[in-house]
Amino acid sequence: MSRAARAGCLLAATALVLLTGCGSSKAKPEQTTSAGGSSATKVTGSITVLAAASLTEAFTTLAKQFEAAHPGVRVKLSFGASSALALQINQGAPADVFASASGKNMTQVVSAGAASASTNFVKNVMEIAVPPSNPAHIATLADLARSGVKVALCQPQVPCGTTAQQVFDNAKIKVKPVTLEADVKSTLTKVETNEVDAGVVYVTDVRSAGSKVTGIPIDSSVNASTEYPIAALVKAPNPAGAAAFVSYVLSPAGQQVFRADGFEQP
Repeated sequence: MSRAARAGCLLAATALVLLTGCGSSKAKPEQTTSAGGSSATKVTGSITVLAAASLTEAFTTLAKQFEAAHPGVRVKLSFGASSALALQINQGAPADVFASASGKNMTQVVSAGAASASTNFVKNVMEIAVPPSNPAHIATLADLARSGVKVALCQPQVPCGTTAQQVFDNAKIKVKPVTLEADVKSTLTKVETNEVDAGVVYVTDVRSAGSKVTGIPIDSSVNASTEYPIAALVKAPNPAGAAAFVSYVLSPAGQQVFRADGFEQP
């Protein structure tokens, strides 16, 4: 074989090796560059988020901001009592993210294998809400225990009900509610519509109600709080979207929204 022929064969073999190496490489997820310049997996499709009712205003704002940052992506929000949402998830309801108002309910989801880990992202404290006219003349927490005062509370298995009971235990008072509601927003509605004299809800809910209610602070020596954990779910239909939304909630931009709504750092 001539020198030229041998050189041609060598070039052909080299080309074949290069082509084989390219063909054996694994496909990588489509990536994009964020505003900060770091590489991140592109988010597409819809993201279903199940969140505690007390997160309604904050998460509605966050979802709009997230969608603006990811054109074409839709965030589907479903709010309710954390206990009820945890049950739905453990029964197989399809969702990408769970944000709970209680570590207990998140633990139920993690223990069932529906989430592998969670992160606390905000804290909330309790406050008394009364109608603007304050018909029962509520001034302190002890007034809720007076005979004839109509009080609305969340159901005891719901985080706002559990936390309210902790407040009463701390203050060593007994409050007999006239109604036990499914979540904090339902409890607040009873106050807004003047069906009760007072309700014990979160500080953030009193703030979101604006002029519809008047807030009466609870002394810090007896007040109680709850921390909110968030997690991407193991069987999330959109795992990339779930991870991205959780990251946004934990980001400085997300935390700014929570501070504006009255939430505290965990």
